[in-house]
Amino acid sequence: PTHKNMDKTAGVKDVSAQAFIAAYAAHLKKQKLEMPKNVDLLKTGAQRELPPKDSDWFYTRTAAVARRIYLNPGCGVGALRMIFGKSKNNGNAPSHFSRAAGGNVRFALQQLEKMGIVETTKHGRRITSKGQRSLDLVASGVRK
Repeated sequence: PTHKNMDKTAGVKDVSAQAFIAAYAAHLKKQKLEMPKNVDLLKTGAQRELPPKDSDWFYTRTAAVARRIYLNPGCGVGALRMIFGKSKNNGNAPSHFSRAAGGNVRFALQQLEKMGIVETTKHGRRITSKGQRSLDLVASGVRK
């Protein structure tokens, strides 16, 4: 029997991406996520001129990677590079699509694996049950 008034817990799909990623990035920062040693020098892709201005950009990228794997299990570094890529400005020449930096995505995935949020399968990466619980908990906090 289903009840119409039953309060359903929010999942990652039920909240806006921007609000969820900001909340999960703050959650990862509390969890003491390891950052790359040269995080202040890294760009997010070859198509960018400068590194991100936000000093906590790696937490945001890691939260976005975790959300993407939650929504699309089985994707790996190559697929995530396509998702986070953007058009490159070639000056007078026509613009072309350029993938995001793979090292950032790979390091984010490795840190999520260390935390037990993501696991590797033969078809790419997927969220573990602990990771799904963690992401849904943050999503329900965002929804309230």
